[in-house]
Amino acid sequence: MKLIRFGEPGKEKTGIIIGNKKYDTSAFGEDYGEAFFEADGLARLAYFIEDNILPEVADGVRLGSPLARPSKIVCIGLNYADHAKETNAVPPSEPVIFMKATTAIVGPFDDIIIPKNSKKTDWEVELAVVTGKKASYVSEANAMEYVAGYVLHNDVSEREFQIERGGTWDKGKGCDTFAPIGPFLATKDEISDPHNLGLWLKVNGKTMQDGTTANFIFNIPQLVSYTSQFMTLLPGDIISTGTPAGVGLGMKPPLYLKAGDVVELGIDGLGEARQVVKAYNKII
Repeated sequence: MKLIRFGEPGKEKTGIIIGNKKYDTSAFGEDYGEAFFEADGLARLAYFIEDNILPEVADGVRLGSPLARPSKIVCIGLNYADHAKETNAVPPSEPVIFMKATTAIVGPFDDIIIPKNSKKTDWEVELAVVTGKKASYVSEANAMEYVAGYVLHNDVSEREFQIERGGTWDKGKGCDTFAPIGPFLATKDEISDPHNLGLWLKVNGKTMQDGTTANFIFNIPQLVSYTSQFMTLLPGDIISTGTPAGVGLGMKPPLYLKAGDVVELGIDGLGEARQVVKAYNKII
């Protein structure tokens, strides 16, 4: 299945994509969040879809994040050797973990707002893994049993905040609008091999990133298992698996986003997203 949420920010309804059409599943009565996944929501939703005639969603309706706000977004740093090299970092011997604020979540076509006092806002296309059930001290052998599906994620990053403001990566990762997610959540059965997906990102029509998840340093079972050794993953939580080479920080000279830029990105089987960059405005 391909799950969507649509409508005004904060008032999203649930839906699903069948073929090339979007359908409203709000009569199911549950948002796509922790309680939904915890109570075998995917299976129950499948039965609901079979047994009901669903109204179509009108073209042009805003898409929100396909997930209701999860308890956490866990991000993996430097998980592609080419990205580590371009940022002059040593490829890690263990996964690098940092957190991204859930208040950063926006829809896949919403604007990216450059934060107040930002000079180095950057882009990162990433495959994000959605957990389907509570995970603690999970083994690598069993890790895929805890995966519900996958989403496209732009891990927008402010490099000065991240690197030059005391060494805490989270400060450069959790700004408002810094986690565009979607357009849809593809359940695990929709993606035959998550370790062989092309992913790309363009800025103003120019390709900046063009990579493949085949170049992971740590694969998805390793990341799920490793993360679960340090924190309990709840249903609906996100693990964002890192970005390939081509970020603005790695260019010579570095290149960062400015108001008016257009960011487009996509992953095989997970659709495409587009965000317009806008300057911070205290009224927002």
